[in-house]
Amino acid sequence: MKKIEAVIKPFKLDEVREALSDVGVTGLTVTEVKGFGRQKGHTELYRGAEYVVDFLPKVKIEIVVANDAVDGAIEAIIQAARTGKIGDGKIFVTSVEQIVRIRTGETDEAAI
Repeated sequence: MKKIEAVIKPFKLDEVREALSDVGVTGLTVTEVKGFGRQKGHTELYRGAEYVVDFLPKVKIEIVVANDAVDGAIEAIIQAARTGKIGDGKIFVTSVEQIVRIRTGETDEAAI
């Protein structure tokens, strides 16, 4: 099992959710986060004063999938989240050792 974390632009969330649903992902967790990468933020003008926005709003999506579903989930995220502009985001994949569904006590693949 693998945990996929994707940090994307907030306005792409619905498209990514739909794309993941289309490839069989049944659940996900979404967190509003702030950060920056190579773009290092940007400057804005507010009431005549220029200021630097260091941390840009992003959305982090977390899903856990079976090993054979990883490539399809990653491709779905890439296709739905890509704008072609800087700041599209990143995807991180890590191994998951164990999952337990609290309500039923199911473990591992049955708990996904």
